[in-house]
Amino acid sequence: MPSYPGAGSNPNQYPGRGNPAGYPNQNPAGGYPAGGYPPAGYPNQNPAGGYPAGGYPNQNPARGNYPNQNPGRAGTNPGGYPNQYPAGGYPNQNYPNHYPGGGFPAAGGYPQNPGRYPYQYPGGYPVRTGNTGPGWNVPEHSSVSIPLQDLADDLSSELSGNFRSVVLGLLMLAPVYDAYELRNAMKGAGTEEACLIDILASRSNEEIKLIDDVYKKEYEKKLEDDIIGDTSGMFQRVLVSLLTAGRDEGTTVDEAQAIQDAKEIYEAGEARWGTDEVKFLTVLCVRNRNHLLRVFQEYQKISGRDIEESIKREMSGCLEDVFLAIVKCIRNKPAFFAERLYKSMKGLGTTDTVLIRIMVARAEIDMLDIKAQFLKMYGKTLHSFIKGDTSGDYRKILLQLCGGE
Repeated sequence: MPSYPGAGSNPNQYPGRGNPAGYPNQNPAGGYPAGGYPPAGYPNQNPAGGYPAGGYPNQNPARGNYPNQNPGRAGTNPGGYPNQYPAGGYPNQNYPNHYPGGGFPAAGGYPQNPGRYPYQYPGGYPVRTGNTGPGWNVPEHSSVSIPLQDLADDLSSELSGNFRSVVLGLLMLAPVYDAYELRNAMKGAGTEEACLIDILASRSNEEIKLIDDVYKKEYEKKLEDDIIGDTSGMFQRVLVSLLTAGRDEGTTVDEAQAIQDAKEIYEAGEARWGTDEVKFLTVLCVRNRNHLLRVFQEYQKISGRDIEESIKREMSGCLEDVFLAIVKCIRNKPAFFAERLYKSMKGLGTTDTVLIRIMVARAEIDMLDIKAQFLKMYGKTLHSFIKGDTSGDYRKILLQLCGGE
C-alpha cells in the first residue's frame, strides 16, 4: 500500500497539515473564500464564475456520497495553465478558450455561488447539518472541524485499490499531488518515466517551482537529486532542464530567431548523420510557446516534415517520448491529455496509474476541453471509454470527475 507525503513511518498517513510553500495561510476567523483559495503563482479564482471543467452541484455533498459532478480541490482552476493551444499535431479546437465570467461556461447549469467542499479545507471537514450523529447535537449552520489528516488516515484504512487512490488524491492540493506522484514514480525498484514526462512537460514555471518546494518539504530531499539518481543520459538532462522552470513565458516572437532555430534543429537532426539532441533541448525547453509555434511552421518549410515526425525518426525511447510531449503540450495541451487517456484504456487492460493521475490532476483545470478533444480525435466520448474500462465505485468516482456525456 503506497504511503502519502509527510507520512513518516506510517504508510497510511496523509500529507502534513501545514500549507506547502507558496500557499496562503488559513484564515482562522473566516475560513476560505468561496471556491477555494489559490496558491501563490496560480491565477485567482473568480468566486462568482461558477465551477471549472465538469460542472458542480448546487449543494455540498453529504459525507459518503458523491455529487453529480466533480468536487474541486483547492489550488487549481481553469486559468492555472496557459491559454488553449492551436492546431499542430492535433485537431483544431473550435470552441471558445475562455468564457464570460472568469473563464467558466456561462450556461449549462453551473452554479454562480460555489459551495465549499471538504477537499478545499486543509485541516478540516465542514459539517453544515444539525444532528450529525449520536451525541453531536450540532446547531444548523454551525461548523464541526475534523482534521484533514485524520480524515485521510480513516479513508486510507477503510478504502482499497484504485478507488482509494482516487479519493486520497482528491484530498491533496495540486502541487502536493504532483510531488506525491513524482515520488512514487521514482521510489523503489524501477522508474515510471511516463509520470515524470506527463508532469514536468505540462506544468508552468510557477507550478514546477511549487512542486519542487513541496517535494523538498515533504520528502526532505531535492527533486532534482532524485531525478538524477533515477534517470540518465540526455533524457535526464531534458528533465532537469524542465525542472529549472526556465522557459520564457512571454508572448513575443523573434521572427529571425525562429527561422534560425528551425534551421539549427533541422541541421542537428534530419540534415546530418546522427542527432545533436542538445540543440533540440535548447530550443524546446527554453523558448516561449508563440515562438515555438512559429519555429514548428518554419521547420515544416525547411525539412518538408512535421517536427513530431522528425523527432520520431531521429530519437527513441524516453528521449523521444519527452520531446514529443513537450511539442504536443505546446500545440494543444488538452489534446495531449486526451491521447494519454485514450492510450491508457485502449486494447486489453487499463493503465490505471495514468488514468487516475490525469483524471485527478486535470478534473477542474481543463477536463471540458480534454473531453471535447477526446471526442474529436477518437469519435467516442471519454465518459463511454471510462464506463467500459472500469467498474464499481472506481468507475463511479471517475465518471463524476469526467462529468456527463
